[in-house]
Amino acid sequence: MKESNKNIEDLIEKMMAEDTLESPSIDFTKKIMSQVLIAEEHRTKIYKPLISNTTWFFIAFMLLIVGVYAFLFSGTENNLEIGKIYSERAAAFFSGIHFSRNIMYAILIVPFMILIQIGLLKNYFDKKYQF
Repeated sequence: MKESNKNIEDLIEKMMAEDTLESPSIDFTKKIMSQVLIAEEHRTKIYKPLISNTTWFFIAFMLLIVGVYAFLFSGTENNLEIGKIYSERAAAFFSGIHFSRNIMYAILIVPFMILIQIGLLKNYFDKKYQF
């Protein structure tokens, strides 16, 4: 058994002595890096909004319908008891709350300012991270 192992080791040593190490071509690194760059281009994410355009149109359409419904039927007298009870409770709840003029201005202006900032920040980040 030891003799066969020795013969195998001798054979392996002869084969290793005859075989030389392979060296890569001169532009090996360049070829590998070009393949890496191609793979990176295919991995880029495509921008997809969280809320699609059809969803925004549906929301706008529903708001329009609610607005038209409220406009058309606001003049008619509401005979539903639930509506009367709700409106009386809401009026009683908010009757004791009084806001100063400055607070009312803030309540009216702050949402518009937030919407403007959202628009400006969206444009800024769209320009900075263009895909």
